[in-house]
Amino acid sequence: MSNNYQQKITSLWNVFLLGTLFHTQLGLMPLFHGLSIAHPNLHAHDFKDISSILWLMLLFFILPVLAIIATNFTNSRSYRFTHFCLTIIYSVMNFIHLAMDLNVKPIIWSQITLMVILFLIGLLLNIVSYQWIREGMHKKQLHIQGN
Repeated sequence: MSNNYQQKITSLWNVFLLGTLFHTQLGLMPLFHGLSIAHPNLHAHDFKDISSILWLMLLFFILPVLAIIATNFTNSRSYRFTHFCLTIIYSVMNFIHLAMDLNVKPIIWSQITLMVILFLIGLLLNIVSYQWIREGMHKKQLHIQGN
């Protein structure tokens, strides 16, 4: 069985991004049925009020996009380690988001289910990313032993 870690990683990031997009779409679905999705205690009057949230959401989306590109074009040890750290950060953020969603009333179980799936995809991404680091170390050891 081939261990093409770069292909596995980019596939997992793509699945994660699709799940993230669907998480947003699922959150907006009540609008199409005449229900409000606005938080009763949060009121924005214009885009300046939510500008920082929009930038953070863009960053949350763009980092995996950049990781997909870099993973396909870079094979350096330093990038592999940086990428692994990024996957850990995303797993921690997904876990926190999941925990926070469990405190929203009413609990939207379809969102919780999707967040659990995204968290599990993130854990798989952590594992494959770690394996990619180990593969690089193994190849370096074989190269050193061969000389």
